[in-house]
Amino acid sequence: MSDDRTTDPSIVHERRILLHGGAALAGLALAPAMTLPAFAQRPLPKVPYVTTPQDIVDRMLSMAKVGRDDVVYDLGCGDGRIVISAARRYGARGVGIDLDPERIREANANARSAGVQDRVRFRQADLFKTDFSPATVVMLYLLFEVNLQLMPQLWRQLRVGARVVSHDFHMGAQWPPEQIVRMRDKTLYAWTITEELKQELAQMRSAKP
Repeated sequence: MSDDRTTDPSIVHERRILLHGGAALAGLALAPAMTLPAFAQRPLPKVPYVTTPQDIVDRMLSMAKVGRDDVVYDLGCGDGRIVISAARRYGARGVGIDLDPERIREANANARSAGVQDRVRFRQADLFKTDFSPATVVMLYLLFEVNLQLMPQLWRQLRVGARVVSHDFHMGAQWPPEQIVRMRDKTLYAWTITEELKQELAQMRSAKP
């Protein structure tokens, strides 16, 4: 089945309508970047555990152009399949982060079964208290609200050239995706950390009183 590709940033997946407070948050996504720190103080809904089909995993890794020299972080890693696939298929190193200790145990067992336990690590941790700076690729399957709150952290911590791919949820109009890929009822979004983003972040910091 061929994929319908587009770079139109206005496309929003149908699942967005299920998000609590999605309309208000969409308005915040259109607001200036300076509003994000205040918004980041709001409580977040719990992200449900939903596995990603393997063909979607494969396409996400392809969109990120993962290679042997990459360090792939999966935020909300579940059973670890994304970083395990990155290690097994491309020889990349990977780090999976999840709040659920049962998912971490499952991911470690899956890594051992796949024979890639020397190339991947899994940590039980809060995403918002985690340093992503070693990552060259970040994978997301979270919620729109969570993506919005993570966005400034990703901008700040990731190096220029790092790639971000999200399953089903985008980052709002403030960070339009460079690529959108549809597969069946799924939508994948991809971004790159650019020098322009870093300059914008520096301007935001200098503008603070």
